[in-house]
Formats: sequence, C-alpha cells, structure tokens
Amino acid sequence: MRELSGIDGNSPEVVLARLRLALSGEGPAILPMALGGVPPVPLGEVPRTVAVVIETSGSTGVPKRVMLSTDALLAGAAASSVALGGPGQWVLALPTHYVAGVQVLVRSIAAETLPVVLEPGHFDPEAFVAAAQRLTEPLRYTSLVPVQLARLVQAAEARGEVLDVLRRFTAILVGGQAIDPELIRRAEALDIHLVRTYGSSETAGGCVYNGRPIGNTRVREAVVDGSRQLEISGAVLAEGYLGDPALTQERFIDEHGERWFRTGDIGAVDAETGIVQVYGRADNVIISGGVKVSLDAVERAVNAMQGLGAAVAVWAPDEHWGQVPVVVTDTVDHPGLQAVRDVVGAQVAKSARPARIVVIDELPRLSSGKVNRQLLVRMLSS
Repeated sequence: MRELSGIDGNSPEVVLARLRLALSGEGPAILPMALGGVPPVPLGEVPRTVAVVIETSGSTGVPKRVMLSTDALLAGAAASSVALGGPGQWVLALPTHYVAGVQVLVRSIAAETLPVVLEPGHFDPEAFVAAAQRLTEPLRYTSLVPVQLARLVQAAEARGEVLDVLRRFTAILVGGQAIDPELIRRAEALDIHLVRTYGSSETAGGCVYNGRPIGNTRVREAVVDGSRQLEISGAVLAEGYLGDPALTQERFIDEHGERWFRTGDIGAVDAETGIVQVYGRADNVIISGGVKVSLDAVERAVNAMQGLGAAVAVWAPDEHWGQVPVVVTDTVDHPGLQAVRDVVGAQVAKSARPARIVVIDELPRLSSGKVNRQLLVRMLSS
C-alpha cells in the first residue's frame, strides 16, 4: 500500500512538483483538492500502483474518488503525444483538481517541458493570450472546456492579435462536455486547430480524439439496462474507486481477461470507420407522465436552434406529470417557448417538449466549466 496525501489544487506549481514525485514513486500518491490553502493532508492509503486520485465533479450525481495508476496516466500522455504529432509545451488553463488539468501536467512531465500556468480563477482571454506568448517550444498545446473556447473565439473574432496567438497552437483540445456545433464552426472558420476530446477521470482523461480512440484504447457499444452504452478498454483505465469496491465491480468489468469501463454514456461506434459518437448520459433521464425522456436529447435539439446555443435542459417537479423538462438559458432574446416545443416535439418526442423556458443572468458553473445542473434543479424545485 501507499500513502495518499491531499494537496492544494489551487497551487499548480505545488501540484506539478508533488506529481513528479508521485509518478516516480519517490513520494506519496496525491489528491489535488479544490479548496485553497490546503496543506498536505494524510488521507489514508491506496494501492501501490496508484499515483493520483481525482474526485469527480458530481455535476449530475454523487462525487467519486477515482484511483489512477502511474501507468494509466503515462499511457494517456503517450497516446496523446502520438495523436497530436509529438511532445510539446502546454498552457495549463484548467483546475488541477480535475483530470484534464492533471493530464496537462503529466504530458508536460513526459515531454520534459515546463508548462505555462494560467492563474486559477475567472478565465480571462487576455491573460490566456499573455500566457500563450510565453511558450517557447515549436509544438504548442492547451486543453480547454467549451466556455473557455467560446470566450477566446469571441475575442479572436474581434482582435487579430488574439487570432494570431490561437493559430500558433499546434492543437487546442476541447472537451469535458457537449460542444455547441456553431462554436466549432466559428473556430474552424478562423482556422483554429481544434481537437474534440472524449474521456473521463476513469480513463485518465481524454482517450478519444475527434471521434477516434487513441493509443490502445478500444470503444464498443453494449446493451446496459436496456440502452446502448459505450464501454472503454485500454491502458488508460483507472484502478477503480477509492473506498467503494462495489461500485468498482459494477463499473469496471472483466471479460475474457480484458477490463472494460462502463461509461454510462449513450453512444454509438460506426462499424466501418470506428468513429465514436456520444449522445448523452444514460442517467440523465426523467420519467414524465410515465414516459422516459432524455434531457440530453432535449438539450441537443434546443442547442441546434438559432439563439439558444448556450441553453441547458434540466428537470423540475410537476404536480400532474411528476417531472418535466425545463430549458434554462442566459439568452433573453430566445425563439420562444412554442418554437422550442415544436422543435423538440418533432426531433425527440411530444413527451419531451419543455414545460417552460427560464432565463437567468448567468448559468452557474463548476470550476471545471461544466454547468452546475444540480444547483439549477434545486433552484427550480424551491
């Protein structure tokens, strides 16, 4: 067994130094924590192979502590390097208590380059551009969530010097959540090299780039609880969940000597091309009037509408139907409830038509950039 130490995730330089020791085996395993000012805290023990423990965001469920081995983290970094065209220098723009932030540091350690660190807190395009201008290596990378990319694209559309900086990146990885297709089109129109990533803490971060598995990652469809869900195998898989052997056994299955992770994501793998498509979470489903309604399907239909690209679909209690879909947006000038209901009814199902549109000043977000859906549900239920 090996000691596990909680460290301050708001100090990227400290995380980088402690991560080096953890990966080399010279120091304890680490759990970067979201709270600032946290001194090293003993948190018990983990299996000797584990180098990093990541606490999932819990944006749609209960947070879990995912145990990642040195081998899994380095396998993810190596696969990323090959897929992107070689090792390079990174701008760290994500929190280090999330797997995407940790992987930027792991890739930097593996490439023997020093990452340029953006100060934690509110994402400022100007600060990002200043950080990017400090890169010195020929191959340049960063990893972002969609809300960060949206702010950079908006700045690049207005200012040529911002665009010049973004075009110098060999690749800008973007993932962590669904991406508005219009945002992708805008970025591609500016000739910004985007790489859309798919993965999770349980796969040591992104392991599918632009729909294609990287490294020795394999993705397949499997029928789980009546829906076709994605399962992933490969060297990047986590060891399991800290302190939860039952959940580990449920989500990580062994089949003929090969481990597979049940992602809980509804998706498809093209039989000819192998391209992976992700449609949404299997657990992001409500029962409205006795009928199952996928909130992710509602959200996809709504986001395709002009003027509602930043909207999210959550549920609210209803005396008659039990639960109903509700669209929440920060856009005042939206198409209107009837137009939204017509589109969702035609593309998804009549039972999926939103009951109302709620306009708020700003969508609440977690530090990872994901919308805090649990908070929105509590707001609508109060």
